[in-house]
Amino acid sequence: MKKNDVFTVTIEDMGEDGAGIGKTDGYTWFIKDALIGDVIQASVMKMKKNYGFARLVKILEPAPARVEPRCPVARACGGCQLQELDYREQLRFKERKVYNHLKRIGGMDRLFLPEDREKAAGVLDAVVMEPIIGMEDPWRYRNKAQYPVGLGKDGQLTAGFYAGRTHSLIPAPGLDCLLGCQENKELLKIILDFMKEYKIKPYDEAAHQGLVRHVLLRKGFSSGGLMVCLVINGEELPHGGELAERLREAGVSSVSYSVNTERTNVIMGTRIVNLYGPGYITDTIGDIEYRISPLSFYQVNPVQTEKLYGTALEFADLSGGETVWDLYCGIGTISSFLAKKAGKVYGVEIIPQAIEDARENARRNGIENVEFFVGKAEEVLPEQYERNHVHADVIVVDPPRKGCDPVCLETILKMAPERVVYVSCDSATLARDVKFLEENGYRATRVRPVDMFPMGGHCECVVKLERVGK
Repeated sequence: MKKNDVFTVTIEDMGEDGAGIGKTDGYTWFIKDALIGDVIQASVMKMKKNYGFARLVKILEPAPARVEPRCPVARACGGCQLQELDYREQLRFKERKVYNHLKRIGGMDRLFLPEDREKAAGVLDAVVMEPIIGMEDPWRYRNKAQYPVGLGKDGQLTAGFYAGRTHSLIPAPGLDCLLGCQENKELLKIILDFMKEYKIKPYDEAAHQGLVRHVLLRKGFSSGGLMVCLVINGEELPHGGELAERLREAGVSSVSYSVNTERTNVIMGTRIVNLYGPGYITDTIGDIEYRISPLSFYQVNPVQTEKLYGTALEFADLSGGETVWDLYCGIGTISSFLAKKAGKVYGVEIIPQAIEDARENARRNGIENVEFFVGKAEEVLPEQYERNHVHADVIVVDPPRKGCDPVCLETILKMAPERVVYVSCDSATLARDVKFLEENGYRATRVRPVDMFPMGGHCECVVKLERVGK
């Protein structure tokens, strides 16, 4: 076969990103938007020696789990990968994704899916994965959205999201995304109308010209506070005071802009200029209030965040006197949960603004048994252990997608905590790190996925590891 040839294939599996997988004469095809059970026509896009990529042309026989997407641009937009899959099947797909990674990459042959509990009987040190925690309503859950601004095919100013793996702008229908807050639509309209009125141009990535690159919108689900931050390719926003006033009248509590004049895919710049309000909003998870600034890392799904951190706290199994290290702590969200049941909590985060927020969050909640350090976990942890002899009964890690740094893992082994609780947003790197810890004196005893991103392919997971041979 060659490019643009059309063929018929039955989808037998799905890849990690949600793409359908089918075979013709033993040759494997990856086909976006195709689901397990679909019989489809597909068109060849690119071929490698043992596998190729194809485009879905026509669904001949739909899979039983296929549903009509609620968003008209779901297939084109890169924000959702699984909207055409029934939500119960999305959860099953994510369970199996975590399971397969821990088995294949992590070497956990003793791990079983929830429905295979009976098979686990009699298997030494068997771990039955606990059922994934899904959402009752998997829509309008995102408290944060970053909209690229540009020109649509009609040449008109618009905002939306990029098509998958491209920087081709797909306008959000009516400026509304069904995963985001309902207020976003009105706020985007105010901003785009302002730009049109004052002839402020959107950023052109190819030419590195134009001013407004992205619009960051955040909402505190519990407080109702709204934040707007424009990312600009310049040092100042013309008529910024006028925009701030219009947004204030619409109920926005914090307006700012972020300076990013680099040729980069990184969205936010490091310099924030405040136009109105305190420069942050607040939100509450459980009974703890958090301050969130434009650069703060804060989970985008507050409903599931409470369940995720509750699971981490449960797995930490604290009795009240333990010393706990929270690595990659962000604004101290997990740290605050842990502090309720620990003797002392130390948090480590590389972003200074996040640590500033973490300290303020502890202060405003009256939490006195936490201490935060700015720096890389792989540098701060060895220093505190080797120079200051700080020990750990429990270590909690919540690293970025690349997983834990090797030096960090080595120091965890030296500190020899009783338990390690690993909160992961990438089950492949989770599995890699779990394998390392299991090969060096720890044993995974509990595994539970949490669906933080309905309609998307990513899945969070919490793993409890206990030290053996104590």
